[in-house]
Amino acid sequence: MSVHDELSSVQRCLDDLTRSVGRLEQQLGSGGLDMRRVRTDTEHLRESIGILRAAAASPATTKRPDLVTIPDTPYDDSLWIDTDDEGLGARDRHAP
Repeated sequence: MSVHDELSSVQRCLDDLTRSVGRLEQQLGSGGLDMRRVRTDTEHLRESIGILRAAAASPATTKRPDLVTIPDTPYDDSLWIDTDDEGLGARDRHAP
């Protein structure tokens, strides 16, 4: 199955879940903490599926980032003239 088919299948199942939760809420009432938690979790699932649909629809998710080539040649030593070697002290001084 394609991603679109899978997402459609999940959406149908989520719609069934939402209807079932609605029926439970009518029977048990919506004031209990457990029922509110189930309702909130169902809404979070709906939001998550929406995010997945948007991500699957955008071509940017399949594009690999551009690679950066790092040369093997050594850096120019003049870049490091005014720096100290970390943890070793300055070049012209001795460690204590």
